[in-house]
Amino acid sequence: MDLKRVVITGLGALTPIGLSVESYWDALLKGVSGAGPITRFDATNFKTKFACELKGFDVLDYMPRKEAQRMDPCAQYASVAAMEAIRDAGLDLDKVNKDRVGVVMGTGVGGFTSMMETAHVFIENDRNPRFSPYLLLKVLADMVTGYISLRFGFRGPNYVTTAACASAGNAIGDAMHLLQLGKADVIVSGGTEASVVEGAVGGFDSMRALSTRNDDPLHASRPFDADRDGFVIGEGAGVLVLETMEHALARGAKIYGELCGIGMSADAFNATAPDPKGVGAVMSMRLAMEDAQTRPEEIDYINMHGTSTPLGDVAECFAVQEVFGEHAAKMVLNSTKSMTGHLLGAGPAVESIAILMSMRDGIVHPTINLHTLDARIPQDWNFAPNAPIHREVRAAISNSFGFGGHNVTLLYKQFQQ
Repeated sequence: MDLKRVVITGLGALTPIGLSVESYWDALLKGVSGAGPITRFDATNFKTKFACELKGFDVLDYMPRKEAQRMDPCAQYASVAAMEAIRDAGLDLDKVNKDRVGVVMGTGVGGFTSMMETAHVFIENDRNPRFSPYLLLKVLADMVTGYISLRFGFRGPNYVTTAACASAGNAIGDAMHLLQLGKADVIVSGGTEASVVEGAVGGFDSMRALSTRNDDPLHASRPFDADRDGFVIGEGAGVLVLETMEHALARGAKIYGELCGIGMSADAFNATAPDPKGVGAVMSMRLAMEDAQTRPEEIDYINMHGTSTPLGDVAECFAVQEVFGEHAAKMVLNSTKSMTGHLLGAGPAVESIAILMSMRDGIVHPTINLHTLDARIPQDWNFAPNAPIHREVRAAISNSFGFGGHNVTLLYKQFQQ
C-alpha cells in the first residue's frame, strides 16, 4: 500500500538549558551546561549531589493552580511543551478535525515525584493514612497524554509508550506509523520525564551509573571523553507536531523536516549493560535506513545516544563503525546530553528537536567537555568538540537506547516536496 509521508510542523521544548525551543537551541550552540547542585531534595548524603534541573520554571506561568495541582510534574512538563509545539505549528483549533488529531508520548517512569511524595507522607503518618484523591491520576503514566487531549479536545489515538530511555523514540515512531497508515492527520508526540527525585538518583547511584564529579558538575557530563565517569540525570520534555504531508501543505504550514524511517530492536543481552559490540544498535540503525530507503553515505549527522557512561559510549561507537565504516569519519557526531544531561524517556524528543534545528539553520551543536577522546574510538571522527560546526544537514539519525536492551533509531531528512 502507499504510505503517507510524515512531516514535522511544530516543536516545543522544556529543558535544563532553556524553557522554549529557541532558548534551548541558543544554549546548545553556546555550549551551556545545565548541571548544578540538586535543589529538589536534600542530596547531602547521596553519592551524587547534582543534576540537570529545570531552571526558573513555574508551572503557574502556564496553567491555573487548580489544574497544576492535579498533575505530576511529568505531566506538567509534557503539557507545557505541547502548548508551545501546537502554537508553533499554527494549528487552528477551531478548524482542525479533532477526531483526526492524536497524542502519543513516551515516558520512562511517569509520576515518580508523586509516588515519592506520597511515600514520605505515609511513612511519617502511617497510623492515620491519608491519600490525595488525585494520587492515581498523578502517578499513572497515561495521564501525560490524557491531560493534553483534555486541554485541546483531541480525540484521535491517545496513549503512552515506555521503553526506558528510548521511550520518546518509540512514541515518535508510533506517531509516524499512525500517520503513514491514515489513522490520523496530526499527532502530537514526544517525551517527558521528571525524575530528579530521591528514588531515581539513589537508584542510579547504587548502580554506579551516575557521575560523582560533585566538585565540578558543569564538566561532569563528558560523552566519549576518556575521563568520563557516568551520566548526569536530567528532567524536562520535548514535543513534536507530526502531520501527513498533504494535511500540512493544505493548511500552508511551515515544515521543519520529514520523518522518513524508524528502526527498533532489542539487545537481548543484559538488563542494564549494552551489548559490547553494539549488535542491537547496529540493527536499529540499519532498519531505520532501510525503512527510509537511505544509504549510509547519505547520512550527514548522528545525534548519538552518548550518555557519558564508560560502557555505553564505546558500544555505540562500535556500532557506528560497523554500520558506516569509512563514512563515519565524514559525518558529524555529537551528544546533546553533554549539555542537557540525560532526560531519560524524554531524551529522544529533545534530541530530535536539535536535529531539526540543525536542518533549519545549517549548524550542528557541540559536544562539550570533550578534551581527550577515548582511545577505543577512532581518533579521526568529528564529535564537534566544544564548538558548533556549520554544515548542511540533509539527512540525520537520532539514536536512543534504554535499560532492558531497547534500541530506537529515528531518521530525519530535509523536506523536499
